[in-house]
Amino acid sequence: MLPFLSPRDLDAPLAWCGGTPVSARQFLRDVARMAERLPAQGAALNLCVDRYRFSVAFGAALLRGHVSLFPPNAMAQTIDQLRSQYPLLWALADESTLEGLTGLDVLAVTGAAPDARAEAIVLPPEQPSACLLTSGSTGAPQPHLKHWGTLVRNAAQEAQRLAALLQRPSLDGLNIVATVPPQHSYGFESSVLLALQGGAAIDAGRPFYPADIAAALQRLPRPRALVTTPFHLKTLLRSGVELPEVDLVLSATAPLSPQLAQETERRCGGVLVEIYGCTEAGQVATRCTARTDLWHTFDGLRISKLPGLGEEQGERYSVQGGHVAEPTLLADILELQDAEHFRLLGRANDLVHVAGKRSSLGHLNFHLNSIEGVEDGAFWVPDEVTDGVARPVAFVVAPTLSARAIAAALRGRIEAVFVPRRIVHLPRLPREATGKLTAQTLRQLAREHLSPRTP
Repeated sequence: MLPFLSPRDLDAPLAWCGGTPVSARQFLRDVARMAERLPAQGAALNLCVDRYRFSVAFGAALLRGHVSLFPPNAMAQTIDQLRSQYPLLWALADESTLEGLTGLDVLAVTGAAPDARAEAIVLPPEQPSACLLTSGSTGAPQPHLKHWGTLVRNAAQEAQRLAALLQRPSLDGLNIVATVPPQHSYGFESSVLLALQGGAAIDAGRPFYPADIAAALQRLPRPRALVTTPFHLKTLLRSGVELPEVDLVLSATAPLSPQLAQETERRCGGVLVEIYGCTEAGQVATRCTARTDLWHTFDGLRISKLPGLGEEQGERYSVQGGHVAEPTLLADILELQDAEHFRLLGRANDLVHVAGKRSSLGHLNFHLNSIEGVEDGAFWVPDEVTDGVARPVAFVVAPTLSARAIAAALRGRIEAVFVPRRIVHLPRLPREATGKLTAQTLRQLAREHLSPRTP
């Protein structure tokens, strides 16, 4: 049996709600009271935006033996997809998500339960606990069921690695502000699970605007950590908002440039750590991007190259060991130094071929967003071809740069065949809360802005 909370001082904060500490003891009371209200059967769709109430709902579902489903959004299409797999589906929500949910039994996750008993919770490692869905950045979201033992081992590995990088014996007392939704695998692992299993404490909010992020960090005592994405981090640093000292900045969901990593450490005064992983395998590796481009796998995890794949399919790699019980295919192309160290070259399914040349959308997007004056940008390669060649397109947020200037800057960074023939300026890109742009969103942008032009 494995504990729901790792050994800790039950009177120390496990969460911060509006700057007010909530102890681990109170958290266990709230979980016990919420569990009493849950249905006897079915699966819990956890839609809570408030990170503390999300954690209470997750714990209550575990206590009653229910699987928690973490959708990438609350759209009707997503919920219908889950209902087809879990007919007895009901939702747990807080005030911000209660409205607009129709055709679904919804339980509100409410405030404190001071009179409930705070009993220790232990769970079998084989208990199905969470169903995480991929982001849909390359297609339809796919569900992946996680057992409690897998989640515990994953969180323990992350806590151990981060403590070592911070030169601390543990993460006890670390206070976390996260801009990533708790339903996302990275947001779940690096905020909620680090609180439950790593000894840290989480801020209940999910600040978005730079001033709100700075204010949330300022409310918490040190040591503090910011769990975010390259998109949010770039926006935060470019805003000019004064930042308090941050001991640890975690970034994931897309590769971070070394320049942005170095600027982050200079502005925040702490260490920046990137996390590499995927919904299928969980967290796989870390790197300190300001100092190296090499990724280092978590203890016990080993990367191997799969044999027998040709040039057209590209190289493929799998990871196994530690919290990854079975060999799990990775969606990226790597350059292995050894079984525990690698460079990341790009996603296997975002390889693009133009006029006989090969690159990846990740590589192209990296260089587009590295141009001074480009606030945000993304490449897209249409399915249709012109004169036998698929011509890349770029969508950009760059108020001070012309399309001609962006194209000129790209010619010095990427091969000429990948320089976009069309550069579309937009006021903003419709990114998800994790900072990702889904394949469906890019196709919709193309339909709206790339209608045939008169010759």
